[in-house]
Amino acid sequence: MKIQERTGAGAGRSAGPAQPSVGDRLPSAPRERKPALAALAVLLILLGALGATTLVLQAGKRIEVIKITQEIPAGSSVNGSNVTSVMVADDSSIHYVRWSQLEGLKKLKAVSTIPAGVVAVGEMFGDGSKLPAGKSTVGLALKEGQYPSGIEVGDTVAAYHVSGSATGGSSSSAGTDSLITGDARVSAVPDDKSSGELVSSTSYAITLTVDSDKAAELADAASNGEVALVLVPSTGN
Repeated sequence: MKIQERTGAGAGRSAGPAQPSVGDRLPSAPRERKPALAALAVLLILLGALGATTLVLQAGKRIEVIKITQEIPAGSSVNGSNVTSVMVADDSSIHYVRWSQLEGLKKLKAVSTIPAGVVAVGEMFGDGSKLPAGKSTVGLALKEGQYPSGIEVGDTVAAYHVSGSATGGSSSSAGTDSLITGDARVSAVPDDKSSGELVSSTSYAITLTVDSDKAAELADAASNGEVALVLVPSTGN
């Protein structure tokens, strides 16, 4: 009887639930998903792509505008020789003067001296000459020998009152030559000697910007043919 009972007890124990083998893994808990972070990542990617597209489109929208190639003194205008065309990115906040507006721009005057190398904008020009305080413009009709060859707008010249014999004028007054002004700025010259801006077949029209207190003396000497201009070398400033 004891042998049978023990055998039955052992059989009962062996019939219990099967134990997991050593190699089996316990099931892991499911990972927690974060939809908010995923949405943010997608949004950042879309914004980056949109920004890159905008930059490409802006870089591709370019317009042809006017660039100043030679200094334009206050009261002077642009012409065919002191401007060129360049392409720039369009920007509605900058009042660029388009190349197609060149003819209209020629009718306006620089409100102040415009240096070479800048792109023209509307604020640089006006209907009339707005010279700095204490400055005046004087128009001269000079003959060859009274002005340096190759004189250009923006040059600085010295104007001398010379005797009639030195310039071929009618005045016979004697005396030494005297300096009228040493820092006159050339504000206008004819584009070409055959352009019709010559006063006569032998006279060359040049406009100078000078100190107002020198304007009358310069105009009087010029009317008598007793003015000679000398080019003042640039100091690089």
